[in-house]
Amino acid sequence: HPCPRHVPKGPGKARMLKKIQICLCFFFVSGILYEISLLSSCFFSYMPMSKHFLTPEQVLNLGKSIIFLETTERLEPPPLVSCSVESAARIYQDRPIILFMKGLTNDTAFDLNSSYAAFSLLSSMKNVFIFPLQMETVFQETPLLQWYNEVVPEQEKNWVHISSDASRLALIWKYGGIYMDTDVISIRPIPEESFLAAQKSRFSSNGIFGFPAHHKFIWDCMENFVLKYNGNIWGNQGPFLMTRMLKAICNLTDFKGTEDHSCQNISFLNPQRFYPIPYPAWGRYYEVWDKSPNFNHSYALHLWNFMNRNRRAVVAGSNTLVENLYKAYCPTTYEDLIQNAELRDFTQPEDVV
Repeated sequence: HPCPRHVPKGPGKARMLKKIQICLCFFFVSGILYEISLLSSCFFSYMPMSKHFLTPEQVLNLGKSIIFLETTERLEPPPLVSCSVESAARIYQDRPIILFMKGLTNDTAFDLNSSYAAFSLLSSMKNVFIFPLQMETVFQETPLLQWYNEVVPEQEKNWVHISSDASRLALIWKYGGIYMDTDVISIRPIPEESFLAAQKSRFSSNGIFGFPAHHKFIWDCMENFVLKYNGNIWGNQGPFLMTRMLKAICNLTDFKGTEDHSCQNISFLNPQRFYPIPYPAWGRYYEVWDKSPNFNHSYALHLWNFMNRNRRAVVAGSNTLVENLYKAYCPTTYEDLIQNAELRDFTQPEDVV
């Protein structure tokens, strides 16, 4: 029954007032339930454009984010970055996938969406969010803030890597979730909440790790980051930091098979989980295999892009392992950024610059 527009006089007045109160309560409760639904598992069901009105904190506070970082100034994500983000978005469809970009500002986001193919591709995915990386804000209320205020980036030869090492620690400590390098292709969900990834026996990477918010191990890592800071040693604040902190609390032993290790409620995941192809053999990703590996023991694959100094790329029709991975786990990136780009280059007239 519709709510009455006025309150009549007479013996039915109390009954009408009660009906009005019920109507108002119904609309009030409906509004609350709608607001809650936006922050529930239905969060990713609305149109992508509404994402532009959300802040990083609002998205991160949803919990269990997958976080990627771009600490160079580049604004066009290369195909491998796009593939990493897309594959995570497909594997973790109920979780926010966040790409923080240092070169991005709030004012340029809309322009980039129409200017760069990869940026537009990623922005269109319902659970992918792209935000500016504002380090001073990220480091607030962490041991890293004083270090950041005192360090001189122009004098640091490894600043891109060091600033990334610091940012991932602060973000995971504050909000929890999983950090992944932008050369990691996700192939199945990681079942662990608190974990480090073994690059080899007794040695941890920091290219992928996950912890709940405010975990003591990550806080201790940030303190050690500052205490043992040496920007001249590559990886001193990265994989070497994770390794020495893990060794301080655990008696690390060699992996005998495909088993994982556990210590202090932290899972130390077997190298097969993310590094089935070790870094000396990184080029195997860009080769044709007689029989492609199934990676049955892996959750994701780290492609060692740091080793790819000659910038070997994915080529459509090459039948390399990496091309097949793109087809399987980031098909939109493969079609839009690899196949279509090569088709455009092939059909472009010679006199067109």
